[in-house]
Amino acid sequence: MIGKLTGTLIDKQPPQILVDCGGVGYEVEVPMSTFYGLPALGQPVALLTHLVVREDAQLLYGFATAAERAAFRELIKIGGVGPRIALAVLSGLSVAELAQAVAAQEAGRLVKIPGIGKKTAERLLLELRGRLAPDLGPAPSGAPLNDAQADIQQALLALGYSEREAAAALKGLPAGVGVAEGIKLALKALAR
Repeated sequence: MIGKLTGTLIDKQPPQILVDCGGVGYEVEVPMSTFYGLPALGQPVALLTHLVVREDAQLLYGFATAAERAAFRELIKIGGVGPRIALAVLSGLSVAELAQAVAAQEAGRLVKIPGIGKKTAERLLLELRGRLAPDLGPAPSGAPLNDAQADIQQALLALGYSEREAAAALKGLPAGVGVAEGIKLALKALAR
């Protein structure tokens, strides 16, 4: 019903903002990715929105890009995933990162998000497969990972290294290295 808001940003308290549109103030909840891109108070702002109507409330969610809104809509279609969890997912991962996690079926990336447990992460990956990855995010850059490389990357992520650090460590590994040896070599490279 309300697809877009254009007005003046008059208040922002994460994750909620207040947008004045012709004298009417709309309370809008936004993911942190959108929140960080907001202008200063008193400046014009335009957001794509999604309206959720419940028995006890009408809630408006805002997004900086069409891809974020489309991902939000796909997430809330999943049983047991409401708008709050969908916002948490989009606050923790960009749309491209979410699409990559779905394409690679990496539950480990999702369980790092507050409020997402292992079962919810697995349900998200299962439900979003085929619906999210091809439509909403660019394909992962670089060559696809083989099984050993994927296992090494998962191990590095589980140890607390970032995506960027894990990818850099994988690039330095010799071709055809085994998982155990690859993890050792990657950890040595990251320790430098």
